Amino acid sequence: MSVTAEINGEVSYWFSQVATRPARAPLDRDLTVDVALVGAGYTNLWIAYYLKQARPDLEIAILEREVAGFGASSRNGGWISYGLPGQHSRYAKAHGVQAVRDFQRELFATIGEIVDVAAREGIEADIAHEGEVAIARNPAQLARLREEYEGGSQWGFGPGDLVMLDRDGANEHARLSNAVGGLWSPHCARVQPALLASGLADTVERMGVRIYEHTAVSEIVPHTALTERGNRVSAEFVVRGTEGYTNSLKGHSRDWLPKLSSMLVTEPLTPEQHREIGWDTNVMVRDAGHFFSYIHRTADDRIALGGPGVPYLWGSGWDDRGSTLPASEQALVRALHTLFPMLKDHPIAHTWTGILGIPRNWSATVTLDRASGMAVAGGYVGDGVTSTNLAGRTMRDLILGEDTQLTRMPWVGGQIRKWEPEPLRWIALRGMYGVYNLADRLEDRSGSPKTSILARAANVIAGRS
Repeated sequence: MSVTAEINGEVSYWFSQVATRPARAPLDRDLTVDVALVGAGYTNLWIAYYLKQARPDLEIAILEREVAGFGASSRNGGWISYGLPGQHSRYAKAHGVQAVRDFQRELFATIGEIVDVAAREGIEADIAHEGEVAIARNPAQLARLREEYEGGSQWGFGPGDLVMLDRDGANEHARLSNAVGGLWSPHCARVQPALLASGLADTVERMGVRIYEHTAVSEIVPHTALTERGNRVSAEFVVRGTEGYTNSLKGHSRDWLPKLSSMLVTEPLTPEQHREIGWDTNVMVRDAGHFFSYIHRTADDRIALGGPGVPYLWGSGWDDRGSTLPASEQALVRALHTLFPMLKDHPIAHTWTGILGIPRNWSATVTLDRASGMAVAGGYVGDGVTSTNLAGRTMRDLILGEDTQLTRMPWVGGQIRKWEPEPLRWIALRGMYGVYNLADRLEDRSGSPKTSILARAANVIAGRS
């Protein structure tokens, strides 16, 4: 049965709760500042926050094509999670295992840092720090979760950071259909992402940062950002924090691939429905498939689910202000009904789509060239809510010229490898996610604890292994 949401697009359900704020004025003149930040998403908002804390005298300007938080910062799943923005093994190959352990421990601490900053600055963003659970629905998924659990100590996970769950333990968190076990971690918090972005923007403005909205940057050259209106912004440092929208800048069309990610949110559930699905906490939930869903219970008692759908548009295209393709909308609805069959007749309130930046090596980077003043942070491969804060503190130290534990993290100085031209990008991404989808179906049918050879091959082809 075809199900459509009452609202499709209009940026996101999260954004609808902050959209009444008047837009900030665009830049209408040339400007000289100490630091120019291109993009008003989490990355640059955090950079501005920490720079102003450390050096209140710095003149900082943020240049935003739309409005603050318009992109992934207001469209994500609302997970402040422990996920590393890339593969542990890839970072370790270049920097050593201990560096990756330190990186992972910093991410654990960053969750608390975000929660603390929001409380300190009075940012009301529906934050609840209660952990996450990954739930396996077949033996192969459970085997992968056990591998993650058993291998965790190699990458900095200590006692209690990961806890294996049997079927009953998984069902105590949420009753996903056909659950066979799970993996719990305390290292996750829920957030209403648009409220966090909006609150950060207001906070840095109070600190003296200037935010210019509807000010699209067309090109970044040494010490200068050039806008589409013809204005020049000169600065000692120019930071590119444009994530999935990076291909709009001259010379960067193939730096990061804009991968689509779609979400839905239901109408509010009744207390009886919440009891039926056994989810009466704010623990975040995901299933353990290759083409997985990430789910949370919102502060207003809805189910928000993101994940499956069309992963990529030809020519690294963008969505239209969050508009969700019919195929993606139906894939989300199928996922919801598969995981929670008791909600098959429950109405869908809103669907939307955003884009996230995927580097060719699936590894994020925080980099500064002092000679040109050009800097970049991003490529978080879907784990950006937490990583952007760590990137913000790291870029602060790089700009201030400080040698700290953060500036020695393995993502600092990472090189950006270009993606292949079309049609190779389209074939690779659409094909790869099609294979993951097929692998999930085969694992469901086979009952084998072994990961499908199709998924392993897709990981190798994509550069994720």
